[in-house]
Amino acid sequence: MLDQMKARPTIRGNYIDGAWVPAARSFDDLNPSDNSLYAHMPDGSVEDVRRAIAAAKKAFPAWAAQPFHHRAAALHRIAEVWEKRKDDFVAAAVAEGGGWLGKGMFEAGYVGEVFRSAAALCYQNTGEVLPSEHGKLMMAQRVPMGVVSVISPWNMPGILTSRGFAAALAAGNTVVLKPSEDTPYAGGLYFAEILDEAGVPPGVFNVVTCSRESVSEVGDEMIENPDVKAVSFTGSTAVGRHIAAKCGAHLKKACVELGGKDSMIVLEDADLDAAARAANFGSFMHQGQVCMSTEKLLIHEGVWDDFMGRFLDRARKLKTGPTDDKDNVIGPLVNTRQAIRVKALIDDAVGKGARVELGGHAWDNFVEPTVLTHVDRSMDIWHDETFGPVVVALPFRTDDEAIALNNDTEYGLTGAVWSRDEQRALGIAQRLETGIAHVNCQNINDEPHVPFGGVKASGIGRYGGRWSLDAFTELRWITLDRGGRHFPPVF
Repeated sequence: MLDQMKARPTIRGNYIDGAWVPAARSFDDLNPSDNSLYAHMPDGSVEDVRRAIAAAKKAFPAWAAQPFHHRAAALHRIAEVWEKRKDDFVAAAVAEGGGWLGKGMFEAGYVGEVFRSAAALCYQNTGEVLPSEHGKLMMAQRVPMGVVSVISPWNMPGILTSRGFAAALAAGNTVVLKPSEDTPYAGGLYFAEILDEAGVPPGVFNVVTCSRESVSEVGDEMIENPDVKAVSFTGSTAVGRHIAAKCGAHLKKACVELGGKDSMIVLEDADLDAAARAANFGSFMHQGQVCMSTEKLLIHEGVWDDFMGRFLDRARKLKTGPTDDKDNVIGPLVNTRQAIRVKALIDDAVGKGARVELGGHAWDNFVEPTVLTHVDRSMDIWHDETFGPVVVALPFRTDDEAIALNNDTEYGLTGAVWSRDEQRALGIAQRLETGIAHVNCQNINDEPHVPFGGVKASGIGRYGGRWSLDAFTELRWITLDRGGRHFPPVF
């Protein structure tokens, strides 16, 4: 496996209308462990995107007209091809994305179920029969919209890309995907290879990659093009606001899953060993580069010393370094800009009085696992999503205080509560201003069939299961009159 990770993929161009189309320009896609070249990637243009959208529009009527079980069969074939090639994805996720080997293996094992869950949507109820005061047969029917633009992130390029488009295909839409410029292969062209091998018809699924310098104009075209009917985006809140605003201006549907500033609350009656282990995973898995990462540990003052001792003992064992060494659980941040940003948040906090309990050091693209205490609202790290291997820990006295500390953020993605008293924990979970809450588990949880999404600045809409149909279909009211509708005699 590790030898395979050193291999570079063969890049044949963007994937448009079932063919590999070379771009006029290319850009360097780097391995974040050492900033070495991973591959030369197509630097797609606005014209490339227009060609992809046109191809998707042309393919839409036939794909939407496919019998539902035919689309389901196509999604099952995608899952089969994915699982046959999952080692290739792991290699890309480690080398291109800077992920730990275990994280890549988890993603590779998860994605097949995303497509199988989407296939199940093809068998879901696609509407309702409504009562009519005039004796009509009245139906509310879900129908596909057309071309869906999908803009996917770099941190979980397998899961978050597949989740962004699988349900859209199941519902009968066609797709144009633009992956992050940091993972254009693992989050983009690799999927084109998979769907091409699975025999998905030309134009149904298209991929255009581009550089950071081109992303603004390419992204705007994917939103503003009149043939695009909806946008699926997962990424930062700043970019998500921009996309949602543009979609609103053009009266287009948008499903946007954004950032988080997620807390884990540990009550005085919690299983501290289990909570410390969960907090270690939630805080540092994939270098904290997960929207659901535990960024705040809120610990009851009665168990502060006991919990922190257990938590820090675990965190000290995590090794940081290049991901071609499987013993390094903490790999690089995705690029130098992100590493500099995370270190600046640490330095700002320390400069304002925070105490470093663990870590705090950074070099190249690496930031070691860091735990800060004595953090307050004057520090940027209290408000800003860190998206790095950094967690702040604070004590609290009462349940109300813990809830207030959790809710003191513009974000609202996930929350976690630890207690042996399930009724008490559920009561707290219900008062958290989050789209997701977990009792006696950490913040990073997802399954393909659940309603995944946040509130406040963490997003709009839900991915997963039948809730995805809200994002990727329109409701149409259809009536059949059988002579029961009466009109005034004057007419």
